[in-house]
Amino acid sequence: MTDNHLTDGDVTNSDVTDYNFQIQSEAARLGALADDPSIPVPTCPGWTIAELITHVGQTHRWAVHVLRNRVQEQIWSRQVPSGLGEGEHGDAAWLAGGVAELLETLRVTDPSTEVWTWGPDKRASWWPRRMLFELVIHRADAELALGVVPEIPAGVAIDGIEEFLHNLPDAAWVTRTLAGQGVEGATIHLHADDADGEWTITQGPAGKISWARGHAKGDAAVRGPVGDLLLLLYGRRSPDALTVHGDRDLLGRWLSAAAF
Repeated sequence: MTDNHLTDGDVTNSDVTDYNFQIQSEAARLGALADDPSIPVPTCPGWTIAELITHVGQTHRWAVHVLRNRVQEQIWSRQVPSGLGEGEHGDAAWLAGGVAELLETLRVTDPSTEVWTWGPDKRASWWPRRMLFELVIHRADAELALGVVPEIPAGVAIDGIEEFLHNLPDAAWVTRTLAGQGVEGATIHLHADDADGEWTITQGPAGKISWARGHAKGDAAVRGPVGDLLLLLYGRRSPDALTVHGDRDLLGRWLSAAAF
């Protein structure tokens, strides 16, 4: 049975306010890394810092569009106007403008409003958490591109791991790949060595996963700082940089298929 950090009845206005504060902080950190837009981003192959900034800012405008228009049908970020000309990339000021618009929209939107999401929770309260971790991971991408070691507070990283696992079963582009791995029934255990965090992921049928908090033995197990475990799930940290027990091949194949 999946043990989720936030379920349909758990989001409160105070939760949303906290996410808003973190979104503002993370966006400022990312914007401060945009001085040289031409730098390649190795963890996002083919992208430069400029393209990374453009992607993040476009994602914010997508969320604003969904929330303001109470969108009920699937829509993707590329379908939403960006305010940029053909071939133009966003910069720090453009990113900041989108963040301000996002934060104001989140502030005035009732978290219980029913809207489209690609995750399991079809309410406005899904969006601030998702937007935060979009920023956290892409801020880490920019830092890695610049040779800076990303620092993610333990509480944020724990929430990020659980947000990833909560949404993963509904990420159809991921579950299709996982379904082809032939690992149904396999278990992967994550163990933070700098925070109170342990999770066991069980691969189910049709590429779907379930997960639970707590100590357990997995077919593969990874131990390390909780921020690195979050980056590992997103394909930004190699398991070789952490302590791995059990089936390394299983772990590598699962991580490659699950990262998004």
